[in-house]
Amino acid sequence: MAVMFGWHPEVAESVAVRMTRQAPPIDRSTPSAGSSRGNLAGLSRRSLWLHEALTSEPPVPAPRLDGPIKAEVCVVGGGYTGLWTALRISELAPGASIVVLEADICGGAASGRNGGFVDTWWAKIASRVKRVGEHEAVWLAKASEEAVSSIGTFCDEHSVDAHFLQNGWLWTATATAHLDSWRTAQDTCERLGVHPFQELDAQEVIRRTGSAAHLGGIFEPAAATVQPALLARGMRRVALQRGIRIFEHSPMKHLDRQAGVVETVLGRVQADTIVLATNVWLANVPELTRAIMPISSDVVATAPLGDALARSGWTGGESISNSRMMVHYYRTTRDGRIAFGRGGGSLAYGGRIGHRFDYDVKRSREVIHDMRRLLPVTHGVDVTHAWSGAVDRSADGLPFVGRLNGRVPIWYGGGYSGNGVGPSYAIGRILASVALGRKDEWASCGLVRGAPGMLPAEPFRYFGGQVVRRAVACKEAREEAELPVDPVTRFVAGLVPAGFTRVNVRSSNPGLGADG
Repeated sequence: MAVMFGWHPEVAESVAVRMTRQAPPIDRSTPSAGSSRGNLAGLSRRSLWLHEALTSEPPVPAPRLDGPIKAEVCVVGGGYTGLWTALRISELAPGASIVVLEADICGGAASGRNGGFVDTWWAKIASRVKRVGEHEAVWLAKASEEAVSSIGTFCDEHSVDAHFLQNGWLWTATATAHLDSWRTAQDTCERLGVHPFQELDAQEVIRRTGSAAHLGGIFEPAAATVQPALLARGMRRVALQRGIRIFEHSPMKHLDRQAGVVETVLGRVQADTIVLATNVWLANVPELTRAIMPISSDVVATAPLGDALARSGWTGGESISNSRMMVHYYRTTRDGRIAFGRGGGSLAYGGRIGHRFDYDVKRSREVIHDMRRLLPVTHGVDVTHAWSGAVDRSADGLPFVGRLNGRVPIWYGGGYSGNGVGPSYAIGRILASVALGRKDEWASCGLVRGAPGMLPAEPFRYFGGQVVRRAVACKEAREEAELPVDPVTRFVAGLVPAGFTRVNVRSSNPGLGADG
């Protein structure tokens, strides 16, 4: 019997058709510039990254699936997770028949919209210890660190110019209440005998960032940045060269768990094994609806700043994020722009991800305001791009891998919670191993246990989340203005599920969307 992927059949049908209509021909045009005063009317809704990638790459088609085909492995999702999985399977099983289905274009969703932070799992080491124990938590964190350098190696070996730059990450505080938000992670690492962080004094953080808004921080040298869409599109090119069949503009409409059939609007794939690598859209799988909370993250990008950036002092190429729960994250680009994002925008009711997850003018204006407040070097500089994306927030803030019930093996992986560019490399290795039935260290690791916990059911999750989100926004705005927070607001803001924060005695710390 065919099992619907998500909701009632009529609803799923309309979603599949809508997704097809939302997948326009590849736009290679140059976007018009916005105003330094925040007039966003002329901005492109594709990300800066996708415009650069689609403009520079030679047109190599990946047609829409039309008709029935067979494959040994069908991967649903053409972002980082799906492509790393397919590429790894092609290494472990040369000659295997692999199909990748993508609803839009490869890199069109989170993989081409994120901030381009290639981070590790060290910042969430305490949560990982709770999930899998100390020994495996350290192994996984080291694997995530190796993933960063492996992505750089992949780019070198395959001539993927994704602007990979391993110049580290600054985790900062922009309010007195947020100082030492990193202490739990540091103390856990010390106890485990690992030392991934370097503590910096306030003056050093100000010197590196060019902004006195930063009151302190720590530095993780292993982290990197990429131009995320160039990475995704480069992975797509390598996959096609290896004989992996990719079909874009081909959203999944039905999933038959017994027969192993994935149906799209115009075609179908019968496969021995299926991998769901759909990121936030895993929330539409009935068993996973409560495992993931879709939350939007919003990004703006400036015009190139020229010499002003050098004069500010922010010349080291470090990525930066502060210690808010509705985190601010920002980095520079090869051509001297600043990309600045903020997590924790909109919530999705019952996993329904609408147009506000692609772009919202009100939220973008708020992000521009925050950018100019935290980074004085951006004053008077045009904003040329503004876009949004969906973050697949899990119950404990960490990703997971599992298998759905059914005769045919159907594996899934997701829940990155705003940290997916680097970790997707490791999750791709896990998914490849389990899909091939291997008994290696990846297939047996502690992440292969399904969703770690469930969030409240609707409507409590959505409406309760809205109340808590407003309290968090109020609390953090007052903290950054160095104003007191009333006990009721502080109490309501504290109702955020523990996995959404990295908590210490003074404040809670972020991660809603820096890197997909």
